[in-house]
Amino acid sequence: MTKDPTLPAPLQVVVMGVSGCGKTTLGEALAERWHCQFIEGDRYHSPENVARMAAGIPLTDEWRRDWLLTLADLLGQAHAERRTLVLSCSALKRSYRDMLRGHTPGLRFVHLHGSVASLEHRMQQRNGHYMPASLLSSQLQTLEMPTADEGVLTLDIDQPVMVMLDQLQRHWGHPHGVASA
Repeated sequence: MTKDPTLPAPLQVVVMGVSGCGKTTLGEALAERWHCQFIEGDRYHSPENVARMAAGIPLTDEWRRDWLLTLADLLGQAHAERRTLVLSCSALKRSYRDMLRGHTPGLRFVHLHGSVASLEHRMQQRNGHYMPASLLSSQLQTLEMPTADEGVLTLDIDQPVMVMLDQLQRHWGHPHGVASA
């Protein structure tokens, strides 16, 4: 069965930002609203990278490369199969975002941005995550804020998730061309 070309194209979306900004929370909620798959990008880190981060060692570009290429392949596969997909990934640098865009024309990004105080508070409240709060400053130093030419939607993390979902819906519409509940 072929897809109806008159319907809006499925979207591939990366929910990006530093650790503790709420990528997983928003990504899961967006995927639920859109009835599509959500991929937690952190699950694709190598065991070596997880051990480094757990030990408080910031990842280098070289250490991130294979991880980013794996995520780019997942996004590209969804695009080729005309599937809507939401993926979480820090995507801290423009070069990382460009790597993710490489296989996925029209890839969308939503950047979750907040104050250092909000991020620190969130990281201190979560349990069971390997990323220590001590790496937040390293991530903030690495972060290259998206520029206007990248077309990244930036949302404030101090808003309720439902408000952010509504902002996304207004900005991009629904990937299946229907209203959501």
